[in-house]
Amino acid sequence: MEKARPWLGDPKRTVEILQKYGFRFRKKFGQNFLIDPRVLEKITAAADITEEDVVLEIGPGIGTLTQYLAEKAKEVICIEIDNSLMEIHEETLADWDNITVLFDDVMKVDLAALLAEKSPGRRVKVAANLPYYITTPVIMALLEQELPLESVTVMIQKEVAERIAAQPGNKNYGALTLAVQYYADVYLAANVPPNCFIPRPDVSSAVIRMDLKKDKIPVKDPGRMKQIIRAAFSKRRKTLVNCLRSDEGAGFSREQVEAALAALGLPADVRGETLSLEQFAALSDLLDGQA
Repeated sequence: MEKARPWLGDPKRTVEILQKYGFRFRKKFGQNFLIDPRVLEKITAAADITEEDVVLEIGPGIGTLTQYLAEKAKEVICIEIDNSLMEIHEETLADWDNITVLFDDVMKVDLAALLAEKSPGRRVKVAANLPYYITTPVIMALLEQELPLESVTVMIQKEVAERIAAQPGNKNYGALTLAVQYYADVYLAANVPPNCFIPRPDVSSAVIRMDLKKDKIPVKDPGRMKQIIRAAFSKRRKTLVNCLRSDEGAGFSREQVEAALAALGLPADVRGETLSLEQFAALSDLLDGQA
């Protein structure tokens, strides 16, 4: 029979712990702790955690989501920047023997070495309530480092989630969309209102899942494609031709861009926000070596 757990998803239990240890929220760490069991269950369900999984959690806070992950996973590896939480963890995570907490800055941790040590030869699932101030850097670090990840399921600001999951022609579609979708298939799993946190954030949140692609879209020079994408969205009101012509990094002539667009069957006055990732890859290949 499963024993009773001191679940932090209970708001009263969270407040009790915070008061007991005199915890003070540190704004610089973007600390907003979840206090809604339904949301915690949605995150673990979206991440599809099983008893065979090794899970990497970034920013566990007082261990609220950690408890739910540890209940389902084989092992949970946490990276927490605030070492003042160490004493709290000794109480809140005491009932689980499959949790490892590393107190460090995730942006300074050698994640490849960490996962090779803790989960050799296995693909890892990421699940986290990410601090909003480092959402994009953390997501891109996880994707760009070619880590042995199966999926990344995170709670982030709703506006950012909508940008990541956007499709061509949508107002939220942009460079971040394409940067993430180059590496992963994306879908929004749930919307979360501010009253599910303590303290309440000023914005709404969302749970988003990113499944790492085994085969990325083929392109001759991924770096060049990313440069073209950044230039294409540097001035959204301008046509793609004008963005690429005026961007110092891209450095293409009007004639080169128009010829490439024509070869793709696209009009000369097309804007970057209408092109799919596949079209940007094809455009990059056509322009390769011309700058």
